[in-house]
Amino acid sequence: MQMRFAKEDLSETPLIWYTCSMADALTYFLLFFAVLIILFALSLFTKWKKLQQPAASQNQLRTQKDENGKTIFVRCPLCNTPLAKTENLTSTIYHPMNVPDQRMNISGCPHCYPVCPPELHRLCPVCGKTVPADGYLIARLFNKPGKKHVIVAGCAHCCTKKL
Repeated sequence: MQMRFAKEDLSETPLIWYTCSMADALTYFLLFFAVLIILFALSLFTKWKKLQQPAASQNQLRTQKDENGKTIFVRCPLCNTPLAKTENLTSTIYHPMNVPDQRMNISGCPHCYPVCPPELHRLCPVCGKTVPADGYLIARLFNKPGKKHVIVAGCAHCCTKKL
């Protein structure tokens, strides 16, 4: 059995549906553009923040306190360049981590290892001789509770008799 509608019912239904959805469509259209504007503003804000952070983080150098309580910069023992908070030394640690005293080879920082620019000089802090690009410092790593302590013994040339 098929249901038949009166001709006036068919003509009124699409017209009512069309006018109702246009009002809803305008509301949804305006909401869509409002969300787009908010997302655009948010993306501009986050990009601006990201552009500001690297400049600030590059200027933040790693510091520590010396025996007198003065704040000093953490420097690379080879090239004496101050290290940023994001920069680390390249080193090799021997023996298991659970012993209190370990041998450590320090190859350098990101400024002087693996490639050292000509304006930087890699010097041994003990003997003062130039350390070659493939050279390293020999150090002792002491595992204290809550902190690690490193003492540089010298380069591979001046330290062979000590260790």
